Amino acid sequence: MSEKQSWPELVGIPVDEAIARIKSHDSRLNIIKVKENSPTTRDLRPNRVRIFYDENGNVVSEPHTG
Repeated sequence: MSEKQSWPELVGIPVDEAIARIKSHDSRLNIIKVKENSPTTRDLRPNRVRIFYDENGNVVSEPHTG
């Protein structure tokens, strides 16, 4: 698994671009797009990255593993 666990530099960019950047860093991560304010489970998974995006399709919070 990758040593990098968060990507603060991706806040504000288009969600699909953020996914591509994370995948280029570690293709084994399970990346999930989540619309801002959508409900999510509270379980932790070290290989999962949720990317929250707004109505314009831009990342709204720092993506991180878990």
